[in-house]
Amino acid sequence: MCVFQNGAVPGEPVKKDENSRRGNWGNQIEFVLTSVGYAVGLGNVWRFPYLCYRNGGGAFMFPYFIMLVFCGIPLFFLELSFGQFTSLGCLGVWKVSPVFKGVGYGMMVVSTYIGIYYNVVICIAFYYFFMSMTNLLPWTYCNNPWNTPDCSGVVGSPRANATFANMSAVVNYVLNISDGIGNFGEVRLPILGCLAVSWVVVFLCLIRGVKSSGKVVYFTATFPYVVLTILFIRGITLEGAVSGIKYYLTPQWQKILDAKVWGDAASQIFYSLGCAWGGLITMASYNKFHNNCFRDSIIISVTNCGTSVYAGFVIFSILGFMAHHLGVDVSEVADHGPGLAFVAYPEALTLLPISPLWSLLFFFMLILLGLGTQFCLLETLVTAIVDEIGTDWIIRNKTYVTLGIAIVGFLLGVPLTTQAGIYWLLLMDNYAASFSLVVISCIMCICIMYVYGESSKSLLHNVEMMLGFPPPIFFRVCWRFVSPLIISFILIFTVIQYKPIMYNDYVYPGWSLVIGFAMALSSVICIPVYALFKISVSEGSTFRERLKNSLKPDLDWGPALQEHRKGRYAATGPESVEVCPLKEELKDEGKEKLKEKEDEIGLTIPGSNGSTLNPTPSA
Repeated sequence: MCVFQNGAVPGEPVKKDENSRRGNWGNQIEFVLTSVGYAVGLGNVWRFPYLCYRNGGGAFMFPYFIMLVFCGIPLFFLELSFGQFTSLGCLGVWKVSPVFKGVGYGMMVVSTYIGIYYNVVICIAFYYFFMSMTNLLPWTYCNNPWNTPDCSGVVGSPRANATFANMSAVVNYVLNISDGIGNFGEVRLPILGCLAVSWVVVFLCLIRGVKSSGKVVYFTATFPYVVLTILFIRGITLEGAVSGIKYYLTPQWQKILDAKVWGDAASQIFYSLGCAWGGLITMASYNKFHNNCFRDSIIISVTNCGTSVYAGFVIFSILGFMAHHLGVDVSEVADHGPGLAFVAYPEALTLLPISPLWSLLFFFMLILLGLGTQFCLLETLVTAIVDEIGTDWIIRNKTYVTLGIAIVGFLLGVPLTTQAGIYWLLLMDNYAASFSLVVISCIMCICIMYVYGESSKSLLHNVEMMLGFPPPIFFRVCWRFVSPLIISFILIFTVIQYKPIMYNDYVYPGWSLVIGFAMALSSVICIPVYALFKISVSEGSTFRERLKNSLKPDLDWGPALQEHRKGRYAATGPESVEVCPLKEELKDEGKEKLKEKEDEIGLTIPGSNGSTLNPTPSA
C-alpha cells in the first residue's frame, strides 16, 4: 500500500482516503447529502403535489408508500451496493457481466439528455431570481411593455379569468415563444447568459470532483428545507390556506381501485429517486468499502418521499390562498410541471406582502434543487469517462474532463435558449428519460439477479462482504420478483397511458414526435448493439461459447483494493490497485534513475532491487 501522499514524509501522520488513487467522500454525511440533493429535485415540488390531489388526495399516499417499500428502497439499495462494492461508475461496474455494458452506455445517454435540459430549467429559475430583485415584482400589474391589451393581473382584480394571465405574458415575453417547434427564431440573450452562469456554477462546484461538491452540498442540499419551512409557515397563516391543504389531502378512497393511481404512484417513486440514471452507482462508488449503504438507502429514499409530501403543504397552502382571493375553486389555480413553478406559484406570491422576498426565496430554492441533481448528472459522465480510460494522467487531470463536458453541455443547450426552446425542452423532458429508464432498470435487475447472481448468489455474498451481514430476505424477494414485476407494470402503464405531447394549445407535429421517440430509443439501443459487439469479439469457436464467455465477470471484477479482495476474489484482479503515483511515473526510467529517486526520498520502491515498499532512514 502507498504510504506517502501529498508531500508527507515517512512517519508523519496524514489523513488519506481509503482509495487514495480514486478518492473517497470526505465523510459519510457528504454522501448522504449529495444523494438527497440528487434524488430531491424539481419534480418533488412541481409534480408530486399535483399527482397527489389528482389521484385521490390522502388516499394516494397509500399506493405511493407501498411502491416506496416494494420498489423504491430495494432498487435504491441495489444500485448503491452495486457501485460501492467495486468502486466504479456506471460503465466500469459492468465488468460484472461485460455483455451488459450497453446498460452503462444507456445510463450515460440518459444522463446526457437530462443534464442538457435540466440546466436550462435552472437558468430560467436564475432569470426569474434576478427579475425578483426589485421593489415590485414585474408581473404584479399590467403596465409593462410586454403586456397585451387584455391583460388581467390577480392584484386588484379578483376574477377567475385573471388567473395566470399576467404571469403567462411574462413567460411569453421572457422566452419570446415562436409559433412552432421548427421555428427557432433568435437566441434569447438573457436566457443564454443565465445558462452560462448555470454551467459555470456547476463546473466550479465540481472542479475537484466529490471533494469540492461534497462541501457545497452542505448548503445546496439543506437550504431548500429552510426555504420550504419559511414558505410553509407563511402559507398556513394566510386566509384560505386550510382549504388548499384540504384539497391536497382529502382522501378519495374509491380511487384506490383505479390502476392509473397505482401507475402514477409507481412512476413517481421510480423517477423521483433517480433509478437507472447512473448517478446512484456513481455516488456510491466513492464510498468506503464497508460503508453501511443499506442504512443510507432507507434514509435517502424516505427523505426524498417525505420532502415531496412536505412540499405539497407548501404549494397548496399558497394556492388555497390564491383561490380564496380570486373566489374560485382550488382546482382552477392548481397546475403541475413548469406551469406551477413559473406561472401559478409566482403569481400567487404577488398577493403576499413583501412579495419580492418570497419570490427570491422560491426561485433560489428551485435553483438549489436543480443544482443538487445537476451535480450528480455531470459527475456521472465524468466518472464514467475517467474510469473507462483509467490512466494516471486522466485521473490527475479529471478537472479538464469536467470542463470539457461542461462546455459541450452548454453548447448543446444553446438551441433550448431560442424562441423554440421551450418546445424542445418539453420534448426532451417527456421522451428522453421516460420508458427508456424503465427498460434499463429492468435489464439491470435481470443481469444482477439472474445472470451474475444465479450461480452462487454473488450479490448476496458481495453485500455481506461489505456490510458484515447479508441483505434481509425481504430485499432478496423484491430484487428477484417484486421489483421487476412493478417495473414491468410501470412500462405497460406508460405505454397504455401514452398521449402525444402538447404545450398549451400547441400540438406537436409528427416529425418532432419521431425525434422524441428516437431520443428515447437511443439509450435503449445501446444495450443490444454493445451486446452483439461484445459477443462477436469474445473468445470461442461457436456463438454459444462466445455468449457464455461474454457473460462471465472480468478477471479483475470485485473490490478495488487488494485488502478487500477476499475469498473468491483473493486470487483475481491486479496485484495492487492502490499504486503510488510516483512509482507509476518512474517505472519506465530504468533501475538506475529509480535507485536515485529512492535515495532522494528515503524509500525502497518495489521492482528496483526486489525489496518491498518500506520507509528507510533518510541519508
